[in-house]
This record gives sequence, C-alpha cells and structure tokens, in this order.
Amino acid sequence: MFPDEVPLEENAMAKEAAPAEPDRKVEMALSAASGSEETPQAVDQLGGSGSQPAAGQEGGEQPSKKTRRRGKAEAEASGAAAEGESQKSSRMAWYIVKVQTNREDSACEALKRRIKVAGLDQYFGQIIVPVERITEVKGGKKRVVRRKLYPGYIVVQMELNDDTWFLVRETPGIGDFTGAIGRPTPLLPHEVNRILAKLAEEKAEDAPKLKIGCRVGDRVKINEGHFANFEGEVSAVDEANGRVTVMINIFGRSTPVELEYWQVEPAA
Repeated sequence: MFPDEVPLEENAMAKEAAPAEPDRKVEMALSAASGSEETPQAVDQLGGSGSQPAAGQEGGEQPSKKTRRRGKAEAEASGAAAEGESQKSSRMAWYIVKVQTNREDSACEALKRRIKVAGLDQYFGQIIVPVERITEVKGGKKRVVRRKLYPGYIVVQMELNDDTWFLVRETPGIGDFTGAIGRPTPLLPHEVNRILAKLAEEKAEDAPKLKIGCRVGDRVKINEGHFANFEGEVSAVDEANGRVTVMINIFGRSTPVELEYWQVEPAA
C-alpha cells in the first residue's frame, strides 16, 4: 500500500463529512425558526389563560346585575301596588251585611280572603266588625270585654255590582245585605260617621270604657254598702271614674249618695 494513498482517503472522508455540519446548522436554524414562530402561539395561549380574569370579571358583574334586576322587580311590584291603590273604585258605599252570630270575625276574614283570590280588591274598601271595649264587674271582679255594637252584622265598604254581590253572598258564614227586598240599601252618611267615630274611639282610647248599667233618671236599688236595699233615682253618672250619684230618701229628705257603679242595680 502506497503511503500517499492514506491522506487521499482521509481527505475524501473529510470532504464527505464536511457538508454534514452545515446541514445540522441549517436544521438547528430551522428548528429555532420554527420555535420562534410557535412562540406567539404560546404567548397567545398564555394570553388566553390570562384573559380568564376578564371572564371572571364578567362573572363578578352577575351579582350586581341580579341586584339591579331584583331592585327593578321590587320597584315594579311597589309601583303595581301603588297603581292598585290608585285604581280603587270611586263608586263605593257602605253596606251592612248579615252574618252568623258569634262568627262576625271569621266571616270578615273569609270575605277578605275571597276578595284577594278573586282579584276584586279595587271594588272593596274597609271591612269591619264595629266593636267597643268595656269593663264589667261579675262576682266582684272587673274584666275587660270586647262588645260588638251590632251582633250578627258586619259593615263592608264596596262598589255594588254583579260580581261583588255574588262574592259576598257566597262567602261562608254570610247571609244577605240589609235593605229592601232584592236591592241592598247603603248606609246614610251620618250612620257611617257614627260607626267610624266608634272605631276611632276604640283605637285611640288607652283605657276601656266602664259598662255602667244605668243612666240619669233610672230607678235603681243599692245592693251593697251602708245604704243596702235603699232605692232611689240616679241623678248623675261619672263614666270616667265609674261612679253614680243616687238620690235616696233619708228621714223624709232627698239625699244624694255617691256609689260605685257596681253597687247599684235596676230596681224591680
């Protein structure tokens, strides 16, 4: 083997291997280039994940929107209520309605429920059971009782038409309207004022009235005290303090005697 041949082979191999380095450099450059092109995509992906707070922000706005919607609904409801009040009929009058005795309160509540269910609120005003509070004595003991002014009746403020008339008459515990046959008769203004005045007194008074069973001019008998069994005529009644003054005959003379109201009773 000739000595000069070895370098030639080595040179040939070197020549064949030399182009491989530029190829790797190109591949590295291409991969770097492709990596640089993918970088914006990665940035976009990061940006996409970073955009989640914006979605969260939208989600955070939802409670405020719900609050606004709730507030709007409440405003609409209050507006509807105010509108319903303003739409009350201007043709209402007061009527006395007969009910079952001792069922005045339950009949009143039943009527109110039926009016609400039927949606006829605009045709009805106040529905009341006229009462007054009094103090009575039984067995020497005082007690406060609620006495009905018109037992077996309630007073209804309403516009009378076919629907309201039928609704009232079909309510359990209620009989019929007072008035001429086939036609309810409304109360006169002075009758309404008297009932409303009684209602206002009952609400305004702190202390109930005393039930004094006699009036000026009545003949009474004293049933207790120093003048028991004496009879006389009532000359004065003090409702505020529950005392009565009775004129009795003592030694042929008419003498005033002041007594507690429960110490006298109607003379036989």
